[in-house]
Amino acid sequence: MQTSRFLVFRRLIIFALAGLLIYYHTFTLCDLYLGAGTSTHTTFEYIQSVLRAVIALSLLLVVFGKRWALCGMWAGITGLIATHYWAHFGNLPVDFTLGRHPLSYLKGFIFPTIITLAFHTSRQVGDSNADA
Repeated sequence: MQTSRFLVFRRLIIFALAGLLIYYHTFTLCDLYLGAGTSTHTTFEYIQSVLRAVIALSLLLVVFGKRWALCGMWAGITGLIATHYWAHFGNLPVDFTLGRHPLSYLKGFIFPTIITLAFHTSRQVGDSNADA
């Protein structure tokens, strides 16, 4: 009974955090391409769009329990953070770099880390129940 609650709690964490990230990245993509903005986009925006799509799709697969999708999530998040550093140090004309410390972009690793730890822990608990 205790293990069952622990497993449910871990899965709820995964669903909540992954859901927030899926919503955020999907909303950002929709706003970029469907919102009232310019119809021309930069290479930077296209690269970020691909990375956001990779993040959203891989998180959707993580929610459905696909362990290998964690690699896609990490690749997408790492790439997205790398593009933030590119914008910051490459002096690209984007607003999100104004007044930000370079280390602030590393906050993007917090949710993926929690999701990964919760996924592996819930997987281990589920695997140990299968052995019993």
